[in-house]
Amino acid sequence: MKWSVVLGLVICSNLLATSAEAFEIAGDVDNFFGQLNGLMDSVVFFDVMPGEAKIPFIVGWLVVGAVYLTIRFGFVNLRMMGHAFQVIRGKYQSATDQGEVTPFQALSAALSATVGLGNIAGVAIAISVGGPGATLWMIVAGFFGMTAKFTEVTLAQMYREFRPDGHVLGGAMEYLSKGFSECGWTKLGSVLATMFALFCVGASMGGGNAFQVSQALGAVQNVLPFFEQYPWVFGVFMGGAVALVIIGGIRSIARAAEAIVPTMVFIYVSACLYIILFHMNDVPAALMTIVHDAFAPDAVAGGLIGVLVVGFQRAAFSSEAGIGSAAIAHSAASVRYPVRQGFVALYEPFIDTVLICTMTALVIILTGVWNAPEHHALVEASKGAALTAVAFGSVISWFPVLLSISVILFAYSTMISWSYYGERCWTYMFGERFSMLYRILFVMVIILASLISAGNILNFSDLLMLSMAFPNFIGLYLLQGKVAAALKEYQARLKSGDLDREVGRG
Repeated sequence: MKWSVVLGLVICSNLLATSAEAFEIAGDVDNFFGQLNGLMDSVVFFDVMPGEAKIPFIVGWLVVGAVYLTIRFGFVNLRMMGHAFQVIRGKYQSATDQGEVTPFQALSAALSATVGLGNIAGVAIAISVGGPGATLWMIVAGFFGMTAKFTEVTLAQMYREFRPDGHVLGGAMEYLSKGFSECGWTKLGSVLATMFALFCVGASMGGGNAFQVSQALGAVQNVLPFFEQYPWVFGVFMGGAVALVIIGGIRSIARAAEAIVPTMVFIYVSACLYIILFHMNDVPAALMTIVHDAFAPDAVAGGLIGVLVVGFQRAAFSSEAGIGSAAIAHSAASVRYPVRQGFVALYEPFIDTVLICTMTALVIILTGVWNAPEHHALVEASKGAALTAVAFGSVISWFPVLLSISVILFAYSTMISWSYYGERCWTYMFGERFSMLYRILFVMVIILASLISAGNILNFSDLLMLSMAFPNFIGLYLLQGKVAAALKEYQARLKSGDLDREVGRG
């Protein structure tokens, strides 16, 4: 089945490569989405901050909610990190636990979607725009985002559904519909769940697919000019590689993520540590600059509020905490108690934002590329990946090649995870029997994305991704009581030793 799908993709890609009509249609569609972008942008990025500094509505929505939940649950993101590590290690795993993947595999699948190009490109642009001080606020936002992730993953586990074929269906669309129905808000829950599912399917095809292909192709073309003349070959290669994994569903995706994510994180973090150690004498001064500029009234982007917003926005976009996407992957984890997987999810924003984004920021600051006049053109063009490559290349001459490989791995891992997010939401709307149709369409978009550049479509899909936070956080606010009760009960059992005795009996 897998190879027949790949063969079909090869044939279709050749037709696309020679069809001028494909480009014309794509251009018309892209123009249409350009008109929609203005409407979506005015809602999602509506300025809610009086004065010169601007706070987009969606960023405020995410950050305020994350701060509230952190206080509401007594800083669970600090208190339960140690216990979460024990869960990841498999200490509490039991043969009776229900699910499709292990807690670590679910974490890897979710991380493969969040650890990506945003960590390479987005951080460089954030510092260039907001200055070094944006790093501190990025860390703060990532810290609070850990609790938002805990909340949505716990709810996803509470309201997940086991289908007759053994697959799990869980995520915001499930806890919005079922959770709200329990509270007597059936119609509202149905509307919000459908809204979330539609946003997610659109985001998976754009930001989780076409954008990744475009960025990866650009990186490959710098190393292998062959793909400048034959980009469709790259599309077929990536499409086939993705198809071989996603046709098998979450188990196949989780196995691939389990292998790819630790490897790519290790390679990238190792390179960052090398740069930091190379500039070790400058690290204390860089840290002082980060702290000073975070509170400086004359900071780069509109003073204190401006640099705070830049840092918060980068963290919100990078970790996807509160958007609800990762909850879909975590819902498939085999755990006995819903909050247990919620604890595992705490590590997601920690690794993605607090660890990896911070390391990238230190590299950008220590090498001085963020404010170097000769790199001003890259900043103006928002070419963050290129700016990061320059930073690494200033110390490791051959690193741009390794960065290109990293971009491909990051893009690939993001695509396989977002394909699952979109497919589960597609299944929620249309049923399990049409899930394979979504997977085939997803892979076809990969090939199409290698042939055309549809900027407006990509921007629209990014707006859809951020818009997922609106219905999702309504659910987090209104269902937080159920999470609080489950958390209180679990902590009582942990303190009494009941959970450890369960392990002994298993």
